[in-house]
Amino acid sequence: MTASQWDLLDQAYAALRSAVDGIPADGLHRPTPCDQWNVGQVLQHAAGDQLAYAARLTGGPGPAEDPFAPTGALSAAPAELLEPALAAAAEAFAGVAPGTAEVAVPLPPFTAPAETAVGAAALDAAVHAWDIAVATGQDSPLTPALAAALRPSAEVLAEPLRGFAYAPALASAPGPDADPAGSLLAFLGRRPGWTPPVA
Repeated sequence: MTASQWDLLDQAYAALRSAVDGIPADGLHRPTPCDQWNVGQVLQHAAGDQLAYAARLTGGPGPAEDPFAPTGALSAAPAELLEPALAAAAEAFAGVAPGTAEVAVPLPPFTAPAETAVGAAALDAAVHAWDIAVATGQDSPLTPALAAALRPSAEVLAEPLRGFAYAPALASAPGPDADPAGSLLAFLGRRPGWTPPVA
């Protein structure tokens, strides 16, 4: 496991690894909080996003397919698909010094201060960890402390990307002090109490 030297990112990656490790054998086709995407598609998207961050930082290869149009047909076991993406992104972010004014990112505006760039990659990993976990009956890996640490990045990133990378915020969002994880999820357009539909 490659460490990024950024605690927030390493925590988010640990959450995503844990959620992916907990996917049951029959879990890839289960519905998720990401409308119209199943677990396999969310996994492909999450791995592809991290490869996109690595590619923007290093100039290396990006994801083989569009992370925003995942097929759900995995080319490897879930952990084997995810780990190279996380390792590439962690290694790339390890070369980013705190306080760097402009760091390349794969989403508009395509550059961001170091802390925001790291927060963006961490936010993506942690929220998709939650998507996968709740879709497969696992406990939420999005702890209150992790959610609170991700909130500043969400505040900067979400609005310009509504309708593309993030859904509209839910009006009934709990306050961040009362429930940091639920508040973050609702701010990003997810229902904090989402459960899989009954078959």
